[in-house]
Amino acid sequence: MTTEPLAPTAVAEQAPIPARFDTLPLDAKLLRAVDDQGYATMTPIQAKAIPVVLSGRDVMGAAQTGTGKTAAFSIPLLQKMMRHENSSTSPARHPVRAVVLAPTRELADQVANNVKAYAKHTNLRAAVVFGGVDMKPQTLELKAGVEILIATPGRLLDHIEAKNCVLNQVEYVVLDEADRMLDIGFLPDLQRILSYLPKGNRQTLLFSATFSPEIKRLAGSYLQDPELIEVARPNATASTVEQLFISCVDDDKRRIILKMLRDREIKQAIIFVNSKLGAARLARSFERDGLRTAALHGDKSQDERLKSLAAFKAGEVDLLVATDVAARGLDIADLPAVFNFDVPFNAEDYVHRIGRTGRAGASGIAVTMVTRDDARLVGDIEKLIKKTIELGTVELEDDRPRRAPRSYDADAEPRRPVEVAPRAYAESAPRSAPAPRRHEPRQSRDPFFDKPYEATVSDSPAAWEKSAPATASAPARVSPNIRPKRKLASLLGGGPKA
Repeated sequence: MTTEPLAPTAVAEQAPIPARFDTLPLDAKLLRAVDDQGYATMTPIQAKAIPVVLSGRDVMGAAQTGTGKTAAFSIPLLQKMMRHENSSTSPARHPVRAVVLAPTRELADQVANNVKAYAKHTNLRAAVVFGGVDMKPQTLELKAGVEILIATPGRLLDHIEAKNCVLNQVEYVVLDEADRMLDIGFLPDLQRILSYLPKGNRQTLLFSATFSPEIKRLAGSYLQDPELIEVARPNATASTVEQLFISCVDDDKRRIILKMLRDREIKQAIIFVNSKLGAARLARSFERDGLRTAALHGDKSQDERLKSLAAFKAGEVDLLVATDVAARGLDIADLPAVFNFDVPFNAEDYVHRIGRTGRAGASGIAVTMVTRDDARLVGDIEKLIKKTIELGTVELEDDRPRRAPRSYDADAEPRRPVEVAPRAYAESAPRSAPAPRRHEPRQSRDPFFDKPYEATVSDSPAAWEKSAPATASAPARVSPNIRPKRKLASLLGGGPKA
């Protein structure tokens, strides 16, 4: 007998939603850590999700990017694990009780930093594991015991197969940016990881900026009686972000970005491209323009990616040229602008890209370069965000170097351009192909080489057929039935080699 997954129920609007963290039933250690982060009031997703998570129900949380989804699931989970807090140094007293899965290494590292900041006044341990780096330091940290494990699916499976961590006491599972994990093919890995977890009283949370109907159907097999929390229309963009779409050609994209950076006095920006090779080339071009630039894409090692991201957050880099590896979950404070050098192939990635600016209520600008070949992609974005997109233009000064008029006479005036009356293309007669140019043969200096070949007629036999000189000895007798052998010329290289 098969049972259909229950439809998610909406959040009841009757109960008043607390606006401040100190109104929640949180431990004093957690409230102190939240206050250290400068948080006083909750965002809408936090105000709705934290009470539901504390009640023990499964949650599907959908909110705009940059609204504090990480705190919405990490703070209540820490509160629920406070009953397991202990100061013992034994690894057995610190088993893994919560697993947080993220699609990218950068997002996993950022979530881990936030969780560690919220738990810094407690004895709860948190660790992060992701690919691209050595497993040995991660193995030592896991074997020392951690309660909260943040990981990417691939590296977590590596540690499970190496028996570096045991997940038989996991009580909480969080799928952050769940739609992205399923989009990039992590569904088999997720199924394998969930098979290692206990199936009893497990609380599962899904948080993402977008939830397609397909994702909701797939989530029905993971969650039990989930509560759907949506604080904004799905796939909506933040109202604090000014969105501009500029019609241009490929050769003018970089000049438009430079002009807008100069005119609007933008100090820092992320520039998104669709390919790793394009990111590297564009970063070098901006370096030649005198801007401090770093590239962030999948071909770089994890250490290089983390260093580039840290330098950008510290203000040591002006422009970060990145692929969609930086489009999810990265929290960069007060980022003023995002440029889409290429229109994303997936319309949902547009929502995540421009979500890097205008975070936490701040204002920002998102500029997208649109060429004639991007009409279908722009149409997909229109359908997703349910807004009409109007293309604008940017006037560029023609400051490219021009060639000086070429003149063979130094005193002669430069040629004036010949003005030709315009005429319709259809009325113009097709031009005939130019006749091939014939090259006249050069005059020969010696007339001997112009004469045709003439064979020399001679009755005398060849030199090698001439009879040998007579010798004093009598010739040997040869049978008349044997034909004499004909002598042939041959070229033999029998000389000594140098």
